[in-house]
Amino acid sequence: MIKKITQQISESIATKEAMFDSCIEDIQAAASLMIDSIRKDGKILWCGNGGSAADAQHIAAELMGKFQLKRRSYPAIALTDNSSTVTAIGNDFSFDDIFSRQCEGIVNNNDVVIGISTSGNSKNVIQGIKMAKKMKANTIGLLGSKGGKLKQIVDVPIIVSSTSTPKIQEVHRVVSHIICKIVEEKLERK
Repeated sequence: MIKKITQQISESIATKEAMFDSCIEDIQAAASLMIDSIRKDGKILWCGNGGSAADAQHIAAELMGKFQLKRRSYPAIALTDNSSTVTAIGNDFSFDDIFSRQCEGIVNNNDVVIGISTSGNSKNVIQGIKMAKKMKANTIGLLGSKGGKLKQIVDVPIIVSSTSTPKIQEVHRVVSHIICKIVEEKLERK
């Protein structure tokens, strides 16, 4: 059992270390888009499925509440939060439309929409990002593997070079926390 635990920790460290080669500039670009959006009274909207839906809610809460600094609340919404909206759209239209319908209704050109997909191929996230772009919002993808279809669609793809869903999700959380820290510190600097 100790060997398996050690192996999992080593794999997690290796996945995070790979960020140094591939993600630094994209993380900086994503944080800059979000800072600019908040300064222009825009919103930060998050979407994803399963564990990525939980990550969307988690990071929206960090921005709406606080990450590390006591400061004003930033407008952040997880498009997964309202179960009535998600299930109504899924029932009346299609599960593939749960994010695009919400983007059509609330996204504007000062907003940033972040799609989280470990494969980069989640149909509902793709549809949501496409609608966000139609509404003239900036888009970011927290992606895995090679980025999937979303890599070609989003303005800033942050790709975790792994095919292991749990490892990708671990790095997505690290990336999201880094972005929260940058956003908070830049916006609260006096």
